[in-house]
Amino acid sequence: MTTARPSTPAKGEWRPAADRPVARVAVDVPLAHLDRVFDYRVPEQFDADARPGVRVRVRFAGRLVDGFLLERVADSEHRLAWVEKVVSPEPALTPEVAALCRTVADRYAGVFADVVRLAVPPRHARVEKEVREPGPVPQPAAPDPAGWARYRHGAALLDALAGGRAAHAVWQALPGESWVARLAEAAAATASAGRGALLVVPDQRDVDLLHAALVERLGADGVVALTAELGPAERYRRWLTVRRGHVRVVVGTRSAAFAPIAEPGLLAVWDDGDDLHAEPRAPYPHVRDVLVVRAHAAGAALLVAGFARTAEAQLLVETGWAREVVAERGVVRDVMPRVVALSEGDGAVLARDPDARAARLPHIAFDAARAALAADRPVLVQVPRSGYVPWVSCGQCRETARCRHCAGPLGLRRSAGPDTADPPALPHCRWCGRPDPAFRCPNCGSRRLRAGVVGAGRTAEELGRAFPGVTVRASGGGAPVLAGVPAGPGLVVATPGAEPPAEGGYGAALLLDGWAMLSRPDLRVAEETLRRWLAAAALVVPHTAGGRVVITADAGLPVVQDLVRWDPAHHAAAELAARAEVGFPPAVRMAAVEGVPVAVGEVVDDVCAALDGVEVLGPVEIEPSRDGTGDGVERERALLRVPRAQGRALAAALHAAQGARAARKAPDPVRVRLDPVAIE
Repeated sequence: MTTARPSTPAKGEWRPAADRPVARVAVDVPLAHLDRVFDYRVPEQFDADARPGVRVRVRFAGRLVDGFLLERVADSEHRLAWVEKVVSPEPALTPEVAALCRTVADRYAGVFADVVRLAVPPRHARVEKEVREPGPVPQPAAPDPAGWARYRHGAALLDALAGGRAAHAVWQALPGESWVARLAEAAAATASAGRGALLVVPDQRDVDLLHAALVERLGADGVVALTAELGPAERYRRWLTVRRGHVRVVVGTRSAAFAPIAEPGLLAVWDDGDDLHAEPRAPYPHVRDVLVVRAHAAGAALLVAGFARTAEAQLLVETGWAREVVAERGVVRDVMPRVVALSEGDGAVLARDPDARAARLPHIAFDAARAALAADRPVLVQVPRSGYVPWVSCGQCRETARCRHCAGPLGLRRSAGPDTADPPALPHCRWCGRPDPAFRCPNCGSRRLRAGVVGAGRTAEELGRAFPGVTVRASGGGAPVLAGVPAGPGLVVATPGAEPPAEGGYGAALLLDGWAMLSRPDLRVAEETLRRWLAAAALVVPHTAGGRVVITADAGLPVVQDLVRWDPAHHAAAELAARAEVGFPPAVRMAAVEGVPVAVGEVVDDVCAALDGVEVLGPVEIEPSRDGTGDGVERERALLRVPRAQGRALAAALHAAQGARAARKAPDPVRVRLDPVAIE
């Protein structure tokens, strides 16, 4: 016998729900002047499903739009439209994540709808219907604190996590440290207290390493990985596993910072200086800041970790909000490799080894590589640029060689021919891609070209000739990033960030072209360079086992000295003091406003009228595009600077200015970034 389903009343016959018939909905409309909740009436047929956090469809400005139901209340002072549909009874947006999204949007002068789009993945109906009975959540025993005992306050940190206390720490990992093992121990200590742990790392390779370490300690059912590499169905399936409380530990990349873990006890970010932690979409939040805000609101522990230390992490330490977890200097000296800095222009080296100029390697670097190979260990060679010769200049006057079509910089790349075993390197534009075999310098008329920067491809060729019979592997820079390198002699040429770990460690690391990394026009150039150097040098065995690091940069530079001493905390303190002296983030709050001149002027004027004490830097003209497809429209950037105490007020004023422009339908968009990651 078939039971007839009750018919749904026609819309004209809808009656409001008996209990709390008003729903407050955040509609998916990314306009600043509409960035608030709107009231709708809940029909009685949706009463059971219309719970806080569910996806709904409502009519807004004459069309159906998506939204999230945030709460139910008893009454409203407005005449209300109906909630047209409850898309799914699954409460996708938890109250804790909803509050986090609101705080992040306010901090970055953004819109709630844009942040929620980053936090909650798109719905996958088939996955949502898969019923999984929640099993017992594994609760491991507290881990052995021996690994953390090498660090001052390390054992205390692990004890606080096991006790469910909200410790805030900045951890500097020792060279050669198994950082995935230490983070796995921290997550296990948190899970042993019955609370959740969220670990955010820069890329998929780090996720795989950390996930394997977590599975070893917690089991496959005790941890889940959330990354953008997953397909929509699998990503939503794993996200639902977290949302429904089936696992307590989550590891992932940038978007995982909003993962809806139950009872968060530990929020950790590894290598917070990596630019992959900065969201490239509005409102451009940074993982570290999101986790700081979340830890403060949820009463969770925070761990900012890495081989290096950023100025932002140093600010957490100096303000007393976080405590540093570092090893004593004696321990650092015992486990670090020997680091030698040598300027590329050192005349004595060139006198002893005339071939060093052509090979870009001084004699001491060759000695370090030969010693490592003789000890049956691989050698890591870090090259700051990918390609063959990514930048060339005139061989006569040394002016940058530029394309005759778009004025972009020229570089050399191999152009393989069918009958050529070793094809010639031809100049190509790095912006539009056009070849320019008949280059003539407009300054002096010379046709000669010289290498301005030698890339990873050319470096691999040079090393292959210098060390015949030794296997040369490439990682990054157009080649696949290697997951690891086997033990034994070999050369690995890697671009920054693509250095694979070696089984048993590298015998030596050669950090080439330091001048190229330090000559970039960027506020964070020294911090970023040291971070890249430390990440590569940390893969080398200790000096007691013969480990050596050779860096071709001026030994007198402070950043080089901090590498030689392996003292990232000193560099971060000096960096923060220098930024405070000149008034740059994080010592102050700063906003970058970019767009056409008229639009930038409108936003700057509105902010200055609403907030006293705003310092305006610029505006200056910015380069429209580097891909050869620029629209030719003039664009400007203005920087707005206020003391840190006025940061919230600046964000509110920027949000109001954007809202005013959106309300009057101003045609030219303006890009606003609070505390931009890079300031050129």
